[in-house]
Amino acid sequence: MRDEWYSLRMRASNAGRHLSGAERIGRREDIPALTAALAQRALTHRGGSTDRVNCTIERLNAKAIRYGALPEVQSWQVENWQAGRRLAGRLLANAGVSREAVAASLAALDQGPGPGGQVMRGAMVVDAASGERLEPDQARGVRVSHMDVLPEERQGVIQGLAAAGLDHHRVLEALVLAGKVLQAPGLVAELCWSDDPEYLTGYVAMPGNGYQRICPLKEAGSRRGGRAFLVDRREWHSQVFVDFMEETPMLLHGPVLIHPPCRWNP
Repeated sequence: MRDEWYSLRMRASNAGRHLSGAERIGRREDIPALTAALAQRALTHRGGSTDRVNCTIERLNAKAIRYGALPEVQSWQVENWQAGRRLAGRLLANAGVSREAVAASLAALDQGPGPGGQVMRGAMVVDAASGERLEPDQARGVRVSHMDVLPEERQGVIQGLAAAGLDHHRVLEALVLAGKVLQAPGLVAELCWSDDPEYLTGYVAMPGNGYQRICPLKEAGSRRGGRAFLVDRREWHSQVFVDFMEETPMLLHGPVLIHPPCRWNP
């Protein structure tokens, strides 16, 4: 029987505050087990008690699914978050991002990119030349959705990451997200760090140079963070970009090339 693919998305919250989110793509027969696993994750989130869990299951058009390779991984250890920001700026500059756009993106994520300094639900879109914000809604931003690792390759990817000491679920999820983002039309680079006050690793992702993890990239205890997509405005078209990020399903495959970790001393 022909494969039937489904997208599964979970969101957990408490009193309207977002606590946890995750998503998977699976075949029809796998969806009950995947749903149970994401529900368990929602109910045991360490960020607080969950009072609402939403799971959305959507059948996908198999012909619309795109396929791509997971990006290679490089990990950088730096002395402090200030050095991490300098390294991120250098990586972004090497990708073709202007000094103005680097400064604007780092400042926005540090201060809170949403209205009133709040964390955005999605990502900023930033002109890589001017630093101008381009996303149509600065409260919502642009969400990345409908992506996963090919089911038959998932365990091998997890084992490869674990062998390199990268077995936290955040690493795989960020790698999958970056793998889709790097296929987006007009993208120059991605900059990201979490708003989780205890998770200090962030990354820069670039076509041709993969997923560059930097630890630390934020100050311990900070609840500010987010994501910036830096784009070449000459090749970027808003609706095409948003449709790709939010609606186009993508399955990524391994193996993942993982480079030995490096220490960076500016």
